[in-house]
Amino acid sequence: MDPDLARLVSRARSLIAPGRRRVLGIAGPPGAGKSTLAGELVRRLDGQAVLVPMDGFHLSNAELRRLGRTERKGAPDTFDADGYVALLARLRSPKPGTVVYAPEFDRSLEEALAGSVPVAPDVPLVVTEGNYLLHDEGAWAQVRDLVDEIWYLHADDERRVRGLVERHVRHGKPRPYAERWVRESDEVNARLVASGRERADLVITGALTG
Repeated sequence: MDPDLARLVSRARSLIAPGRRRVLGIAGPPGAGKSTLAGELVRRLDGQAVLVPMDGFHLSNAELRRLGRTERKGAPDTFDADGYVALLARLRSPKPGTVVYAPEFDRSLEEALAGSVPVAPDVPLVVTEGNYLLHDEGAWAQVRDLVDEIWYLHADDERRVRGLVERHVRHGKPRPYAERWVRESDEVNARLVASGRERADLVITGALTG
């Protein structure tokens, strides 16, 4: 599907049903534009949706050091996948009068911050985005059954890689380090993410319009 934003908003809106909580997932490789699309959907749905990013479940840098996984940050086993699944289960079945608080990832700190995203019980749609929503190993395999639709966002690899390098540089990484990290970490993860593409309900390609 061409990424006409108006059509995507319409499809997201069609998931909203009175008296029910629905969850829409947006998956894709690092740098594909998942957070941009998810944020725009939530903005255009005007109070009917809230964004809960998967990245809030990054393990802390201290824990990654303890586990010896610092150089693999962003791989599936550097997240609290069970915690993410547990949150999705809570979000699917909101309790009247109870706000659920979700974490989010602060790129300036390179750490997740607990209790950052309030999800009120009367919000009908939760949009969640992240690399591994379609991953089928370990706890990640449970995500598919907790999300009503998952869209896969594909972007031109050359543009995506270039954007990833620039993102790392903006957040203080020297360019040679950023280029090595994208090549040896982000792109390894991107290939794993792409293997789940066939399990998506919708595949979106190209740059967003509209």
